[in-house]
Amino acid sequence: MTIFSAHSTLFTRASVSLLSSNGLKRFSFASSFSSSTALHSPPLRKTKKRRFPIVSAVDIGGVTIARNDVVRDDDPTNNVPDSIFSKLGMQLHRRDQHPIGILKNAIYNYFESNYTKKFETFEDLSPIVTTKQNFDDVLVPADHVSRSLNDTYYVDSQTVLRCHTSAHQAELLREGHRRFLVTGDVYRRDSIDATHYPVFHQMEGFCVFSPEDWNQSGKDSTLYAAEDLKKCLEGLARHLFGAVEMRWVDTYFPFTEPSFELEIYFKEDWLEVLGCGVTEQRILKQSGLENNVAWAFGLGLERLAMVLFDIPDIRLFWSDDERFTSQFGKGELGVKFKPFSKYPPCYKDISFWISESFTENNFCEVVRGIAGDLVEEVKLIDSFTNKKGMTSHCYRIVFRSMERSLTDEEVNDLQSKVRDEVQRKLNVELR
Repeated sequence: MTIFSAHSTLFTRASVSLLSSNGLKRFSFASSFSSSTALHSPPLRKTKKRRFPIVSAVDIGGVTIARNDVVRDDDPTNNVPDSIFSKLGMQLHRRDQHPIGILKNAIYNYFESNYTKKFETFEDLSPIVTTKQNFDDVLVPADHVSRSLNDTYYVDSQTVLRCHTSAHQAELLREGHRRFLVTGDVYRRDSIDATHYPVFHQMEGFCVFSPEDWNQSGKDSTLYAAEDLKKCLEGLARHLFGAVEMRWVDTYFPFTEPSFELEIYFKEDWLEVLGCGVTEQRILKQSGLENNVAWAFGLGLERLAMVLFDIPDIRLFWSDDERFTSQFGKGELGVKFKPFSKYPPCYKDISFWISESFTENNFCEVVRGIAGDLVEEVKLIDSFTNKKGMTSHCYRIVFRSMERSLTDEEVNDLQSKVRDEVQRKLNVELR
């Protein structure tokens, strides 16, 4: 299924231009989709001005990927900026002393302790996949918003940066893998605030059963898989959070039926931990498993790590500041982050008349491309339509570094560049 965050292992076997068969999907259990954007929003116009140093190549699983294979200035479909390309290959989930890696290993430990040598793990799969792998193989509808340029990073019309680790599910099944965990970095164009970042990490779990399994139990195949799934994931929740109250919520995913969300009562509130369900038979049938049944789950590692480690801002996961990195050690799940400083925010507003093609995700991409991780939040604070039918938006941009105080001169320069680029790239009229 296409629910969880998993890497494609295919990239370790083929060059970047040969994307091997993985489909990423956007309906992932691990996080929600944006739902308000047009299906075919136009790509941002390329610019030669760059805040980020140009990385010429990155290494993923021993394969070198050239920038020109991913950031293509001559392709109107391509919307991958240098700031995103530079994140390829960083693989925070493979760093044992990083909160993301610590959490991943804790989940691995649970499965190894309770299902010894039954689940294979994949965490070095290429994040560059085909649209078939990312969408079609996991039953994402052809007209779903997640396929748009506004939501997904496209290398070209047939190639994307995976939106979820489920993009590797179909290939792994065809290769004969029946129980596996896939972990990896995933990419989605998104808003800017303390809990959203265009690169994050997911884990997907998948388990296939044969008729002998449920026939021996005397239960219906779907009921058998659902009960096994819930037992497994309740144990995982206790492993991570202790003896907490839990509840199951019925929900909808296009790739599972029935579908559920697991919530726990944690810190005096209900927290969604993951999404899961019994895999749609169409997915199994296309991999030659029409006589089988399976379950799948998916979870976002950053979301859970922020709760377990008390990390207040998702940008911190990407920090190299020793005041952050030195606080965590291998195997130390749940060590509480101690803020090393709170630097003052700088607020800047920008107002403009929008065009029909305007989307907030495109605006956030422009801001990120200029300010990078110095921008903490972008929020719409006012909107109105005049008598001529023109609509104005006013956004408040919060600049704040996690490591130092920003100067007025520095912030004014960033804001000036944002104004210039917004007008040039997004076809808006500044007010």
